[in-house]
Amino acid sequence: MQLGMVGLGRMGANMTRRLMRGGHQLVVSDLSADAVKQLAGEGAGGSSSLEDLVGKLTPPRAAWVMVPSGAPTEQTVQKLAQYMQAGDVIIDGGNSYFKDDVRRAGEFKGKGIHYVDVGTSGGVWGIDRGYCMMIGGPKEAVQRLDPIFKTLAPGVGDIPRTPGREKLGGSAEQGYIHCGPSGSGHFVKMVHNGIEYGIMQAYAEGFDIFKNAISKDLPENIRYDLNLPDIAEVWRRGSVISSWLLDLTAMALTENPTLSEYEGYVQDSGEGRWTIQAALEEAVPAEVLTAALYVRFRSRQQHTFAEKMLSAMRQKFGGHIEAGAAEAKIKKGA
Repeated sequence: MQLGMVGLGRMGANMTRRLMRGGHQLVVSDLSADAVKQLAGEGAGGSSSLEDLVGKLTPPRAAWVMVPSGAPTEQTVQKLAQYMQAGDVIIDGGNSYFKDDVRRAGEFKGKGIHYVDVGTSGGVWGIDRGYCMMIGGPKEAVQRLDPIFKTLAPGVGDIPRTPGREKLGGSAEQGYIHCGPSGSGHFVKMVHNGIEYGIMQAYAEGFDIFKNAISKDLPENIRYDLNLPDIAEVWRRGSVISSWLLDLTAMALTENPTLSEYEGYVQDSGEGRWTIQAALEEAVPAEVLTAALYVRFRSRQQHTFAEKMLSAMRQKFGGHIEAGAAEAKIKKGA
């Protein structure tokens, strides 16, 4: 299947590569000519502008936008829509606010352009592991794009089947689902990221307790000098709290048990805030997710070992660079 990919950052470029490996034809666009040249050298069709990209796609066209949420996404999808025609599909695979999806879908519907929102999880590892996708939009467009989703998704793999799942059918076992109408895909991904904050915070606080178990403020007979990499590793083997986030934690601690390369400045993607806003609108108590979000705010003022662990996990799964660390490098170079 032919697809346009707009945005060749950490995820967009790797998604392009995974799709090309699966036999799809990609036409790519990015603000960086070098990024386009790199992917063109690997087999993609290059383009010099969004208008050029649309012109190189065969109707009915499909273009996947993988740029930062907010203004960059808004500007990109609006410009794409100028060049597209009825029957074409614009796919937003970033971390957009679901209410923006609803608005855009309504705007483009009058032009006959389908708008599909895809909450995409997989980070920098997705090229090999695959991407978990939560999809919102009109059924007709989603079904047409199924070959794309199937290639990007992890597939069944070696994950044991949930008992009774064989009676339900659907694509969930493959790693992607059509959640419902416009906005629902990003709504599900939004809550996914809110939960992610809470899980990460739980691991971080637990390991902070371990690190401080040797404190001189404790009675000598209950001071423990614990091996944090070993604890993370043993929990990966049969523990009820094993997870991919724990795998990444074990990796970071094995590389450096003190996490000294991390300052503990933890950004939030925005989706944690939106999750709490949704909870408020629905009058749903979300104490853990709210507390985890507030810790990220606090991390920008003071740094604990727990916050270094949060930074380490974010760097491992998404390639996120600490804002504080980046600013420090700039100051040193000045």
